[in-house]
Amino acid sequence: MSITITKCSAGDLGLLQDISVETFRDTFEHQNSAEVMQAYLEKAFNLEQLNTELSNSASEFYFIYSKGELAGYLKVNTNEAQSENMGNHSLEIERIYIRRPFHNQGLGKYLIDKAIAIAVERNIDKIWLGVWERNGGAIAFYTKMGFVQTGMHCFYMGDEEQTDYIMTKTLNSTAADGTKITSDKPGNS
Repeated sequence: MSITITKCSAGDLGLLQDISVETFRDTFEHQNSAEVMQAYLEKAFNLEQLNTELSNSASEFYFIYSKGELAGYLKVNTNEAQSENMGNHSLEIERIYIRRPFHNQGLGKYLIDKAIAIAVERNIDKIWLGVWERNGGAIAFYTKMGFVQTGMHCFYMGDEEQTDYIMTKTLNSTAADGTKITSDKPGNS
C-alpha cells in the first residue's frame, strides 16, 4: 500500500473543507438531527473558520493519501490551540478523519504515528484527544493504540451538549504499534 502524508497549506483550504464536511457527515449524521448537523457543519467547517485554524501556528493539518487518492486528514494542536488547557507539554489530536472508502485500511494508525512523531520531535510527553462517548468504534481504536480515558468534557453540536471522553497517551518513546521511537535531539532516548 502506497501511503503519503503531506502538511496542508493555505492552498488546500477548499479541499480541506470538502473532506471535513464529507467525513463528519458520514460519521455522525445518523446519530444527530439534520438541523443540529447542519448548524455544526456551517459553524465548524466554513472557509473562514478553517482558514483561521490553518493559519494558527499552534495547529497543523496533514492530508493522508492512499495510492495517490486523498483518504483523510489529521489535525493536531499545541499550546493555546488545544481545546482544553493541558499544558505546553501536551499535543492534542483534534481530528482524525478518514473517508468512508478508506476505512479499515490502517490509515488511522498512520495518523496516530504521525502525531506521535510530531510530539517526540518537540519533546512533548503526552498526546490526548476527545472522542464522543457514543463513538464506540473510535474509542476501541484509540484504546488499542494505547490511549486511556482520563476525563470528560462537553462538546457542542449546534446548541446540543454532548459528552466527549478525554483519552490520553503518555509517550515513552514508543509508537502506536510498539516500535521504539528515537530522536536525534539531545535528551531523547
